[in-house]
Amino acid sequence: MRTLPISSAAEILRTLPDDAARQVMWRFGDRYDLQMVVQAARGVARGPVARMVAAGARNTHDWTPEKASLLAAFDESGITSLFVNPELGGYLAGPKNLALALVAFELAWVDAGAATSSLAGVLALEPIHERGTPAQREHYMRQVVPPAPGEGREQKRGAFCLTEPIPYVGVETGLLGGKVRVAEWPEGGEPVLQVDKRGRFITNMAFANFVTAAVEAADDRIKGTCMVILEEGDPGTFDRGVPTRKLVHQLSSTRDPAFSLKVPASRIIGGYTVKDGVIVPHYSHGEIIEAVFRRTRVTVGLMTAAKLLSAVEPVIRYQRGRFRGGDSVTPGSARHELGLQQRQDALHRLVDVWAAGEASASLGFAAARVFDEVDPFERRKDTYFAQKGLSGRAQLKALAEVNRDALEYLKLTRRPAAARDVARLAALEANELVRFVLLDSVANVLCPACKLWNTGQGATMMREAVSLMGGYGITEDCPGFLGHKWMDSQLEATYEGPEAVQRRQLSVTMTHEVFLAQFRQWIEEMRRIADAHPGTGACTLASAMQMWLWTLLYLQRTTDADGNKLYQGARQGVTFPLADALCWLLAARYQVLDVLELAEKGAAEPALAGALPGLVGFFTDLCHVQTARAAGEVGRITAELVFGYRRHPAWDEEGCRTCHQADELEALEEFIPGISGTARALGDVIEADGSHPAKAGPCARTEGLEPFLRMRAKMDGCLTGARLAKDRAAERLTQVMIPEALGYPV
Repeated sequence: MRTLPISSAAEILRTLPDDAARQVMWRFGDRYDLQMVVQAARGVARGPVARMVAAGARNTHDWTPEKASLLAAFDESGITSLFVNPELGGYLAGPKNLALALVAFELAWVDAGAATSSLAGVLALEPIHERGTPAQREHYMRQVVPPAPGEGREQKRGAFCLTEPIPYVGVETGLLGGKVRVAEWPEGGEPVLQVDKRGRFITNMAFANFVTAAVEAADDRIKGTCMVILEEGDPGTFDRGVPTRKLVHQLSSTRDPAFSLKVPASRIIGGYTVKDGVIVPHYSHGEIIEAVFRRTRVTVGLMTAAKLLSAVEPVIRYQRGRFRGGDSVTPGSARHELGLQQRQDALHRLVDVWAAGEASASLGFAAARVFDEVDPFERRKDTYFAQKGLSGRAQLKALAEVNRDALEYLKLTRRPAAARDVARLAALEANELVRFVLLDSVANVLCPACKLWNTGQGATMMREAVSLMGGYGITEDCPGFLGHKWMDSQLEATYEGPEAVQRRQLSVTMTHEVFLAQFRQWIEEMRRIADAHPGTGACTLASAMQMWLWTLLYLQRTTDADGNKLYQGARQGVTFPLADALCWLLAARYQVLDVLELAEKGAAEPALAGALPGLVGFFTDLCHVQTARAAGEVGRITAELVFGYRRHPAWDEEGCRTCHQADELEALEEFIPGISGTARALGDVIEADGSHPAKAGPCARTEGLEPFLRMRAKMDGCLTGARLAKDRAAERLTQVMIPEALGYPV
């Protein structure tokens, strides 16, 4: 392989990125508490979890005593108590989205089943945390915290039971087989409910003591749907069910339970009121799971991101040692030192895997940070509207007014400083509802985007990572457990709603006017970054973002060849691909921002002093590689959507209306020599005998699409240098030092 020059030795990628770099990139360098959380989770992942996987614990889907020992490891490390506020027995104050994301990332670095086992307990508590009554939060949060020495109480563990058994499984969350009825209603007393629920693919059921279950009213005395808390000791049947015969995530317990229990109505999550003799839950099950999934989907996306980044070191080690041991391979030779890394293909494919891993991690951690920001504003928003007595349509109307204020704020910030209404801008900045709307519009896009892109594209790239290991990749003892991770990623793509659910949500939230106003500012932001840091590919990304936005607006106002509206909910052939394209852009954007953060803040970290230039240079090239890939995907998708719904002209009277006639060209030849040959070379010519070129029809017309064609040509030109960046990144891979062995058993 030709050796590619690197401008200076300082730019060599000396080592793989360490904690110091990641803390800066993912914005928790100033959070010592989160750094300790990472170390605690890593100790569990690369200790007991790794030893368990290496010993073959994944070879059975049963919940064994060996697997159950992980629960004690979670307790001892503090992972179990992480979600609980300090006043209820936990130790971490404030929003915990980033903290939970970091734990999921560390556990999934080794095994996603262990990560799922830990996070499923959080998922069980999320409905209570988000919509539960104060009494429910107080009781159940305290119960899940490991008892202090001498406390003398039994620790509780939970499970989240939404999915119904076949035939309901996999349809949609609005279809519920679980039913709730009034069993008893004493005069002047609290109603007692009869809950009948069967679950499918329910995690933690081998050991859960309580369940948060979604049910539908089957009694005229109960309205709608709700979620209810079921406990192991309630009267009736609490059947954990048989283990699910899954092929993946075997370090988590998954069963198909059945419940038939009598519970007090106070177990309805969020409480209820009685109106005209009817129990009216304060929250439907849909309102609860919407609040839950918009946060927990992010952690699942990061589980797949961890797999990609964890694959880098094992692949490098395999590639370099591929030919060692042969008699003809002598130490010190290129074949001995580099192995497969002598060839560009192996390096380029690994660069693609690494770039995708960085982009998915950047997108996931950005989403977690946004939810940490939005959570307190959301609480205050709910309190404000409750004090005002606003709910339902009245609340939506009030938020519509705030949307207008948010748009005004964004408009003011784009003006030159001298032209701004400073007093008005300050007033809008101080308005917490405006801040909430701005953050919420972004969070509503990032959540499904992270889940969709990280798990979908992540599964594809994990297949690539496994293939880079040759046949070793699909063996049980593959370093880094890459075969297991590839299989696990397939399941993660279906967790908390399959890909169609995420695309459907995105197709709605990405058209919100406040989000699009911020998206326009992001395009300008990428242009400014490109001016200062041209090697990041930010200019390419800005051009692709502009093309995506133009296409969205075009499709919203355009019809197809039959006059049918293009951008509408039922037209998923339009809305879903456009949602996919946006995901590519978002992932690449946050990757660029993370690298800039490292470049700007890394110099203040003594631990990064020698490695920083090489890390920044390498990550910059990875950005360029990923932005080029994102632009290519956006170009392909938008071109298909813009041109694909126009009818191709045929060789008929209408289609030939713009064709040249041979006799007309011959008449013009006397005045414009050469026009006949030029027209035949560039256009469609109908000969005197009516014959025409052998093809489907006259060339498709592009009237009205000139802006798109100009943008497409500009974006293609912006790809200049992307492959040079890939070559540089590939060369640096041959020089990076890796540890003698992985940091966990294999």
